[in-house]
Amino acid sequence: MAISLFSVNAQEIVTLYPDGTPGLKQDHGLAEADVSDRNDGIVRLRNVSVPTLTVYKPSARKNTGASVIICPGGGYQILAWNHEGTNFGEWFAARGITAFVLKYRLPQADMFTEKQIRPLQDAQQSFRYIRKNARKYDIDVNKVGIMGFSAGGHLAATASTHFGTQVGEIVDENLSVRPDFSLLIYPVVSFNDKFGHSGSRKNLIGPELKIADMDEYSNELHVSADTPPAFLVHANDDGVSADNSLAYVSSLRENNVEAELHLYTKGGHGFGLATKKEGPVQTWTLRLEEWLKQMGYIK
Repeated sequence: MAISLFSVNAQEIVTLYPDGTPGLKQDHGLAEADVSDRNDGIVRLRNVSVPTLTVYKPSARKNTGASVIICPGGGYQILAWNHEGTNFGEWFAARGITAFVLKYRLPQADMFTEKQIRPLQDAQQSFRYIRKNARKYDIDVNKVGIMGFSAGGHLAATASTHFGTQVGEIVDENLSVRPDFSLLIYPVVSFNDKFGHSGSRKNLIGPELKIADMDEYSNELHVSADTPPAFLVHANDDGVSADNSLAYVSSLRENNVEAELHLYTKGGHGFGLATKKEGPVQTWTLRLEEWLKQMGYIK
């Protein structure tokens, strides 16, 4: 059993690539670190060279067979590791869902070749690992979802719309990388000039921006009838425009895919569990719990 400083209540930490991280430049000279410069209790990780899944298991009595991959946000610049990761691992396990908090690689050109594919490669490898090891975790291969916050929401939306192609060096056609559901929390969805998030866009596909790349990663343009059902939360006063969520829901509806959006008047960005917020946004996790029950993922 491996326990890290940042996940003291986790049962297991899985290395996604035990034979070595694809695309890693051996001479990068950067060590993974908490680079937070604020006294707010949030662990902000950067320089991830060894992607992992931190596993939170429910009790056998509560286990529903559902599972979720959690992608913390951070503008593709950092990972808000505890605030939008391990906190939610514990939240899901308490409700019978096995949670896998994904420490994914950030698109750092000084560390990786083809930097823009590395976050998605890690998400897809997570689905392969979970479905291959479903018996070990007593989970249903058809109840594996993905959750993402902010830029992590962009990663989750990309995984939910680009599963037809397995990116990078590892491909296994026998294991699906399609999420069965997606939970997008104040997500970046689009990279367009109108309401897309320029910071996340620059970090993932910049600094030289091409229209083809902007369209490729504008996920509202890639929704189909096979895109998984989604639950979304956003606030109107968010610096990441709520139009991201609205555009995604509009595309889902056009393709007859189930979607539920909770749009709050106030809440700002990055509220996480929202326990310190005032007003209706404070209860958004109750809405999530209701949706998970309605969809049959918790009892």
